[in-house]
Amino acid sequence: MMSKVEKTYTTKANFMLHGGDYNPDQWLDRPDILADDIELMKLSHTNTFSVGIFAWSALEPEEGVYNFEWLDQIFENIHGIGGRLILATPSGARPAWMSQKYPEVLRVNGSRVKQLHGGRHNHCFTSEVYREKTGQMNRLLAERYGNHPSLLMWHISNEYGGECHCHKCQRAFRNWLKEKYNNDLKALNDAWWGPFWSHTYSDWSQIESPSPIGESAVHGLNLDWRRFVTDQTIDFYKNEIVPLREITPQIPITTNFMADTFDLIPFQSLDYSKFAKHLDVISWDAYPAWHNDWESTADLAMKVGFINDLYRSLKQQPFLLMESTPSGVNWHEVNKAKRPGMHLLSSMQMISHGSDSILYFQWRKSRGSSEKFHGAVVDHDNSSENRVFKEVAKVGQTLEKLSDIVGTNRPADVAILYDWESNWAINDAQGYGLKTKQYPQTLQQHYRPFWEKDIPVDVITKEQDFAHYKLLIVPMLYLVSEDTIARLKTFVQNGGKLVMTYISGIVNEHDLTYLGGWHKDLQEIFGMKPVETDTLYPKDRNRVTYRNQSYELKDYATVIDVNTATVDGTYEEDFYATTPAVTRHNFGEGASYYIGGRLDPQFHDDFYQELIDELQLKPVQTVKHGKGVSVQVRQAPESDYLFVMNFTEEKQPISLNDKVKDLVSGEEVTGDLTLDVYEVRILEKSK
Repeated sequence: MMSKVEKTYTTKANFMLHGGDYNPDQWLDRPDILADDIELMKLSHTNTFSVGIFAWSALEPEEGVYNFEWLDQIFENIHGIGGRLILATPSGARPAWMSQKYPEVLRVNGSRVKQLHGGRHNHCFTSEVYREKTGQMNRLLAERYGNHPSLLMWHISNEYGGECHCHKCQRAFRNWLKEKYNNDLKALNDAWWGPFWSHTYSDWSQIESPSPIGESAVHGLNLDWRRFVTDQTIDFYKNEIVPLREITPQIPITTNFMADTFDLIPFQSLDYSKFAKHLDVISWDAYPAWHNDWESTADLAMKVGFINDLYRSLKQQPFLLMESTPSGVNWHEVNKAKRPGMHLLSSMQMISHGSDSILYFQWRKSRGSSEKFHGAVVDHDNSSENRVFKEVAKVGQTLEKLSDIVGTNRPADVAILYDWESNWAINDAQGYGLKTKQYPQTLQQHYRPFWEKDIPVDVITKEQDFAHYKLLIVPMLYLVSEDTIARLKTFVQNGGKLVMTYISGIVNEHDLTYLGGWHKDLQEIFGMKPVETDTLYPKDRNRVTYRNQSYELKDYATVIDVNTATVDGTYEEDFYATTPAVTRHNFGEGASYYIGGRLDPQFHDDFYQELIDELQLKPVQTVKHGKGVSVQVRQAPESDYLFVMNFTEEKQPISLNDKVKDLVSGEEVTGDLTLDVYEVRILEKSK
């Protein structure tokens, strides 16, 4: 059932992009530094640079006074060495003159306090002035550089995020609500459960965005505000790209998505499933805290793989790594340097999951301000002889041998459903365990058995097609609309296997609970219904017997009323001891599985191994290896490309069944090999 193996070139480049954010506007008074940059670019085997991201004050130092000559020279310098440029629109940070003259561009926070000029991501997305100014600037950039032979892509703004609560945004929010609810205030009051605390609105003008000094406990309001913030951010973005689409329709467009660095979960503030529809290419900024002291290197690598597979799956095509660090950053709690070998390994992991680039923030370390100690290709020593620069050059040399992999994808028979709206709603719910909901982390734990067994997974969203997957996993899908339930029902009826867990199917798209117990269609699909959820304290434990094995349970246990389902697992303790904990139900041509409690990793291994065997799910290419080694494959019509990666601090034996070509050394290898600490082997298996 895997999707067709074919190549999709997301940019005009048929080579791996290597380079990153270049800020020559910080060094315009140092022509010697700018000259050194060009020589160091050649030595580092880099080929692509993102410019102009925060350069507005250098491009327009005074209103209507433009200075593009320095950027002209940068284009020519990089073009002269055969490099490519990703040109950014500079809306991520405004010049001070604009904030001073047009204070409406400044954001107002949730407490209704006007913000001062400073920082970045600090502009009102609704402001007509800011939209006009960004449109003017972007038109000038497109007219001046749109036909330059080195222009590869547009990079729109930078890491969109945040929100504004000014009067313009309040008006826009009310208009958004009027459109959503067909100008029917009763429909809004019904959706938001208006009688609660006498919060029924009698006029649209009474509605305010959530605020710590006002309303924050109406969950329907909170959910719609988050949806509005996403839509308004996208609308601002769409305004930015109008002149670019008009003048340079041939140039692809991206903006850089993010992830939460500490937990390494998807960025929470915007619904990227909506944003992705408006981009030509997905790109994201990855900053894992390698070598931390709370998890193993392999556990962290698994989380990176999950995010990669989510962002790749948003458009089912290769993505770009827009930002990463060659070593440390400057904003982790502990800014630890990458150990020798980790930079190549972590870079190749990105490529293995579908990236066609390794790009950095930043090319050269700033001399002053908050990012002067953030990792970079060129350090303050301006040298090509330090360890980090040499490791970057090694990555570049490796990427130069991987051009045939560009455009290839990773078809999958397994999908895990991630939903931003459901995460918003469950985090807002004043119930369960406030610290143990952990929706994204739970999905990663269901992803882990497949990652460890080298079985490819798509991490999809509810809008995407389920039909071609053999197995669909929907853990903790707290918010689910009747439309999505109907699509899940069709999926199982037509032969799919569906896995659902505790705290699923609780509320509809308005964050209103389903009445009468679990939704009738879910009861039909699963042959049972959950009747009570027990929330455990952090130290509480229970156990579940499944297939005559005992597994530890923590955090959540669902009391289940079985109708036609088969009971495969039962609780061992508490008032629901001996009652169903894991069920299976044949429905139509397919089957459904319900896991009632949060169970230990060994349960996930054993439970999913049964489904893997039943569905004959296999790695694309089999490599025998131990725990902590990951094998990820990108597929082309003529070849499979294997990335065999050691995410441990020990040497690891592996065994190859077939003769393959090592793309770095050029040699043919087979049989038993040993991977060094953090080593990666990149292999080609011809079909």
